[in-house]
Amino acid sequence: MKNLMIRLWKEEEGQDLVEYGLTVALVGLAATAGMNSLATAINSAFSKVGSTLNSAVGGGGGGGY
Repeated sequence: MKNLMIRLWKEEEGQDLVEYGLTVALVGLAATAGMNSLATAINSAFSKVGSTLNSAVGGGGGGGY
């Protein structure tokens, strides 16, 4: 048992796994934060396009084809 604990203490492969896990968590956190601002920008762009199309068509509302 003592040899197992000494071997586990000296091995460094587990450290790589922890580093990869932390990196993935950091990237996920950054992506989540970026998605919020990206969604706001996309919503704003679609609102502008919708407003422009609505005013170009004449306000919509009729639909009498």
